[in-house]
Amino acid sequence: MSLVGINYRRGGNSPENGLDCSGFVRYVFREAQGKELPRTSAEISKLGESVDKQDLQPGDLVFFNTLRRAFSHVGIYLGDNKFIHSPSTGGAVRIESMDLSYWKARFNGARRIETSENAPANR
Repeated sequence: MSLVGINYRRGGNSPENGLDCSGFVRYVFREAQGKELPRTSAEISKLGESVDKQDLQPGDLVFFNTLRRAFSHVGIYLGDNKFIHSPSTGGAVRIESMDLSYWKARFNGARRIETSENAPANR
């Protein structure tokens, strides 16, 4: 949440220089979990396990088709049908509702990346 307001920057991967959508997700996972994720949203979409929309939990990754190709945008689900993301040029990291028609029409799926919080206890 401390990244809300950080400017979007294509290819950006640090709050100091700006963040694009995958840079934002990568930064959060690296800082919070010490987990390195791939660079693009399409690559990130291949990780973890698929999650049905009705089973989303905070921390799950949500993917959207915003550039006429699958998994071209990614954000982090917060609960209550809201997600946080770095949207596009001229924008900044913000929280939005997945109920907005724009996001509803472009939803591609969700993935759960195993973290220390959701890992099975006997691994």
